[in-house]
Amino acid sequence: LQYDTGGYLARWYEGYLVPSRAVAYGLMLAASAGLNFWPVVVLQAALTVWTIHLLLRVHGCARPSALVGAIAALSLLTALPWLSAILLTDIFTGLSVLALYMLMFRFSDLSKLERAGLIGIAAIGAATHSATLAVLLGLVAVSLAYRSLAPEQVRLRNAFIAILLGVVTVFVCNFALTKRVAWTPGGFALSFGRMLQDGIVARYLDEHCPDQQLRLCPHRAELPRDADAWFWGNPTFIKLGRFAGLGDEMTTIALKSIAAYPGMQVQTAAMAAARQLTQVHTGEGVLTTIWHTYAIIEKFTPSAAPAMRAARQQRGELSFTWINTVNYPVALLAIALLPILLVTARGGTFARETAQLAAIMTVALLGNAAVCGILSNPHDRYGARIAWLAVLSLMVAALAALRQREARPHRAPLLAPVGDLA
Repeated sequence: LQYDTGGYLARWYEGYLVPSRAVAYGLMLAASAGLNFWPVVVLQAALTVWTIHLLLRVHGCARPSALVGAIAALSLLTALPWLSAILLTDIFTGLSVLALYMLMFRFSDLSKLERAGLIGIAAIGAATHSATLAVLLGLVAVSLAYRSLAPEQVRLRNAFIAILLGVVTVFVCNFALTKRVAWTPGGFALSFGRMLQDGIVARYLDEHCPDQQLRLCPHRAELPRDADAWFWGNPTFIKLGRFAGLGDEMTTIALKSIAAYPGMQVQTAAMAAARQLTQVHTGEGVLTTIWHTYAIIEKFTPSAAPAMRAARQQRGELSFTWINTVNYPVALLAIALLPILLVTARGGTFARETAQLAAIMTVALLGNAAVCGILSNPHDRYGARIAWLAVLSLMVAALAALRQREARPHRAPLLAPVGDLA
């Protein structure tokens, strides 16, 4: 369980939309609550193994030992096993990136059923988090540009279908919940938090207050310089109506401050993206103090409460300190090596395929850092949910290089051994 798990679960029971809490994932949790949410965990783990299996196979590494070795290494070295086990949308960020990559660049290596499955995974990713949707759109845009140079190497049709299906799913689920056509809230109201943390909001209010149209003016001295402290429990934020009461005003301030301070915005945005790229610790928000999630489970799915209270996490037996002594440096090293792999992979079919994989994963990592760091606020959770792709890409490249080496014909020696001449 994580800080945000309760927010997703509550959507079906509370019947209204809140920022960045996808109804689609909430429905999955609600449907599996009777079985203590295990169907969701099993589904996430199964889709993870299947997607990695497909990636290895389309890169010529179809042996079962390769899959077992890759899963074991990723489980020991990255956040992947935790992502697949936590009741959160994060696992679908990485899976949807892999799915879109295979649909666009390995289309001919997939069966119709496999294509349909990957379309479904990418659609789930797009439907369950707006940041993931933005990353996927960025991948399609970059691939579209690449297609103009090598049209025979890129297929975009199924990628468009997956994203469209994800968008439609958002509207359908939100309509089923609220009986109105609506997108999941968030947007620039969340960007307000990053601007608050970077001092932009304080500057804007200092220059524009007093203003009767700005409800924050009388409270500007009370605003924290921490986005999380503002959004999650600040008395002023609660008093003024949270997102429902302040959403429009926060959006207005965010948009107007972009026009008013372009230089400051560019500088702070670049710094936020850079911080996000390096914030990749495993386990952020998986604590014993996630009171909102506890309260939601006890209120709406009380049958799952005993298992929740008995879990090691709730008993304080789960710590990520030692895990991050391995996961964190491995993630940073893999992220740093990925562009090097892209530059050095040259010549031959295997090298081209490796370069394409490295390129898409690099774009995904940079896009995720930009989207989450700039439009929201840098968090280890946002980085860890995609950093494992860098490690997986390096593994695939190593296996592909080994396969290429094994495929080379063995040359006969130029001189026969001395014994054969006697």
